[in-house]
Amino acid sequence: MSSGIWSTHAIELTGDKVIKRFPRGSGDRAEREWRALTLLARHAPGLAPQPLEADLAASEPVVVMSRLDGKPLRGGVMGSEQIKALAEAVTAMHAAVPSDVVREVPLRPGHQAELIGHLHTWATTARPQAGGPVRQGMDAGLDWLATSGLDAGEPPGVPPVFGPGDGNLANYLWDGRRVQVVDFEESGRSDRAFELAEITEHVGSWVNGTPLDVPAFLDCFDLAPAEASRLRGCRRLLALVWLFLLAGDDPEDSRNPPGTAERQADRLLHLLA
Repeated sequence: MSSGIWSTHAIELTGDKVIKRFPRGSGDRAEREWRALTLLARHAPGLAPQPLEADLAASEPVVVMSRLDGKPLRGGVMGSEQIKALAEAVTAMHAAVPSDVVREVPLRPGHQAELIGHLHTWATTARPQAGGPVRQGMDAGLDWLATSGLDAGEPPGVPPVFGPGDGNLANYLWDGRRVQVVDFEESGRSDRAFELAEITEHVGSWVNGTPLDVPAFLDCFDLAPAEASRLRGCRRLLALVWLFLLAGDDPEDSRNPPGTAERQADRLLHLLA
């Protein structure tokens, strides 16, 4: 997942190209971006930008891709046509890369175990600083996590898929006919339930403009029983992570309006009810 805090790159638009530059110390972001673009160009052409060239060995890696036309879904009005197109793009993403290829792809950043590790740390560092409904949400979420069974890992019967790893609706572009996807810095091996929860629980799906109609969106997917059960747990986990992230926002430097953390606490408590 990306809160906008962890995403660090510079983008240059040149004609029909996008040049994405990654600073020193950005880890494997450039490699993940390039891997995703090349995999999708091979298995789902047209869903994402076309990979053009890359210099991954440079001190500041560069990835060059084609430029897509389209308007980000974040913050706009999403009617049934846009929701259907979003679901079709997500389904295509998950179905595109063959399972034997997906199993060779590294696990995406911000996966389940990593997030749980963050939460255990935040429980002792950030939780004591919170109060009011935010603290109430944190307490309820951490109590649920302790008995959720998620520490045991992913349940059986949940097949791996290739996931973009970032549920920000700003990365889903509507061109009036279809939705295409950009930004794959956090991509990797994942599963459908976790990636769907990435979208439904991302702050960008509800904080500005018309919120995503989550029931209508999820109704577009035919999940196996194990996936449907996992989706409930993943939504709660990601909502809890977002609560801690939003509670830690600097009010002077936040892109989100005042009260966003309190609204997130309400969302989490609703999911836990």
